[in-house]
Amino acid sequence: MSPIELQTVERRVLALGPGGKDAALIKSVLAQAGMECLFYDTSNALERELNIGAGALIVTEEALLGGTEGMLTDFVQHQPQWSELPVLILTNRESNSPTVVRFMELLGNVTLIERPVRIAVLVSALRAALRARQRQYQIRAHIAERERIEESLRETDRRKDEFLATLAHELRNPLAPISNTLHLLRTGDCNGPDAQVARGIIERQVQHLTRLVDDLLDVSRITRGNVTLRREVVDLEIVVRNAIETSKPLIEAASHRLEVTLPKEPVRLHADPVRLSQALSNLLNNAAKYTPNRGHIHLKVTREDGMAVIRVKDDGIGMNEPVLSKVFDLFVQGDNGIGRSQGGLGIGLTLVRTFVGLHGGTVEALSRGVGRGSELVIRLPALEAVDQPPAPVAEEHIETPHGRRILVVDDNQDGAHSLAMLLQMQGNEVCTVYDGPEAVEAVAQFHPDVVLLDIGLPTLNGYETARRLRALPDSRDVLIIALTGWGQEEDRRRSREAGFDHHLVKPVDLQVLETLLAGNGAGGSLH
Repeated sequence: MSPIELQTVERRVLALGPGGKDAALIKSVLAQAGMECLFYDTSNALERELNIGAGALIVTEEALLGGTEGMLTDFVQHQPQWSELPVLILTNRESNSPTVVRFMELLGNVTLIERPVRIAVLVSALRAALRARQRQYQIRAHIAERERIEESLRETDRRKDEFLATLAHELRNPLAPISNTLHLLRTGDCNGPDAQVARGIIERQVQHLTRLVDDLLDVSRITRGNVTLRREVVDLEIVVRNAIETSKPLIEAASHRLEVTLPKEPVRLHADPVRLSQALSNLLNNAAKYTPNRGHIHLKVTREDGMAVIRVKDDGIGMNEPVLSKVFDLFVQGDNGIGRSQGGLGIGLTLVRTFVGLHGGTVEALSRGVGRGSELVIRLPALEAVDQPPAPVAEEHIETPHGRRILVVDDNQDGAHSLAMLLQMQGNEVCTVYDGPEAVEAVAQFHPDVVLLDIGLPTLNGYETARRLRALPDSRDVLIIALTGWGQEEDRRRSREAGFDHHLVKPVDLQVLETLLAGNGAGGSLH
């Protein structure tokens, strides 16, 4: 029943008892007043209609005496808590029928109208009854909305608990091999082949942890509406190759066979290559995770009706309809069983949908059911084909100059010392302090060329420390770089205002840091 039909049914007046000319007169008068009234001869017929819906009930005293009592009593007792059906009893003048008195006690919401009935009295009483009934429907709607919200909150809380448990699992996974390899390095030959393997393990696991944190930061940006794109004209093949390179370790670890089909003609987009590569990599990662070992993944790119179409298809575990309907929702995963130990955080497809949507595209998930594989399809607006492809950008190798005086400021002493050791290995002279006031004092004594400054310092935060350093005559031209765990756009804006030259997020990419150190001082742009 549609909402409009339900509203009509729930406003109608049902009547039992009046017959002949009385029924015709009442029906005509109520119709003129805008009220629908239906008359029934038997309690069985009335009961069926009451269960469908009614705004009010008219019943004669004779009908009550004729055996309707049991049906009406049962109906009233089984009403929902919000419901109290208005009942108008047409009584004989000065009637003191015990049945009427008993029904007044049982039904509660009863109005007695003496006969002969005055039409104005009947119309007025019914209008008041229908208004009261409408308020009951409003209460019902409020209750339903409250229950919906409560269920939504319970579901959100459940998904939050699942997410936190999964996050703990995903963080412990890389921490375990890092801990094992550190023990190996402590007890073994630090320069032998085993040490090289150990260092490779640590590097891969740190990269994995970094990706987890980056995804969480992206989710934060999405929920706050702070995601921005850096668009340029890009060849989709380059985006695909970058995504494959990112997902390659996961695909190879499961011994999957990846088949890639690209069009003969280049497909170009006006897009953010980093975000698109991230979205496509998330699709490949999902295919790798949810496909049993030695599976098959097919990535196909086509151009269709002015759109670039990217299909990622696998022969994995597939999805049923309930999962398909919410697969792009935040923290949703298709299978939360212990056996799916690498299921991720349930945020990858949310990021895909957001990044694709920001590019004016769409993404959909397809599956013929559990055990029958999945296909995810991205559609993006493509640029018109051109004859000449864009010239490739030549890579520039930057030689890092040695011998700089660098001040490292970080309250995480392990982080400060390890970074200082790396910088010293490159021939730099390094001083390490752990708070803002110490940094201001060290600048006056050490006279650094570069300050690597954490923002979340305990006594004097990095923003205020940078302002004080810029106020010193000897440090106005010092290169000040933020090395911090705070990486939102608001954090970068505050860095610019405080006087930082660059803003790098931990764990720092050492190649990026080397590039900045090889630059020309404080004239660079804030990253």
